[in-house]
Amino acid sequence: MLPPVLQKNDKKARVLILTVSFVVFAAVVLLNRITLDVNLGFDPHLFATANAVINFIVTLLLIAGFVTVKKGNYQLHKKIMITAMVLSVLFLVSYICHHLFAGDTKYGDLNHDNIVSDDEKSLAGSLRMVYYVILITHIPLAGIILPFILFTAYRGLTAEFPKHRKLARITWPIWLYVAITGVLVYLLISPYY
Repeated sequence: MLPPVLQKNDKKARVLILTVSFVVFAAVVLLNRITLDVNLGFDPHLFATANAVINFIVTLLLIAGFVTVKKGNYQLHKKIMITAMVLSVLFLVSYICHHLFAGDTKYGDLNHDNIVSDDEKSLAGSLRMVYYVILITHIPLAGIILPFILFTAYRGLTAEFPKHRKLARITWPIWLYVAITGVLVYLLISPYY
């Protein structure tokens, strides 16, 4: 096992993790309601493409992190998981930028009038329902996963490995699901950008 990187202080960690999680959640909720009409000089949907690429890489890293820990390569596992966390921070910044500069896109809205007519719904077909089922599961899980990720990392970095493993059994599959469905959401909605 690895030595601790952080000194254990559960009270400070709890306050910091819950504060960061609340601020991030509030920022995403509030900033999703704001659209800035600014000419960036490029298509703001490039942020969405970047998000999908980041989510795909995080998916691969989560799988690699799982494999390396199962093989007992804890040093590599730590590096992989820290990289996944750093990329998730970049994702968050890009996600906020996308929603600030591009606004919302409605699934099936081919003429971009923010109204999905019956004809547009018909053209979207059954994939529209698939999209919404994925989205309905993706959004709440994405909203609650951050404190789990941070507490799991904290337990690992303080070398509390039994607690780390116990949390990781919950965190890892949810984080993986959020990363995978993030890519699927992009693939399904991007034709309507």
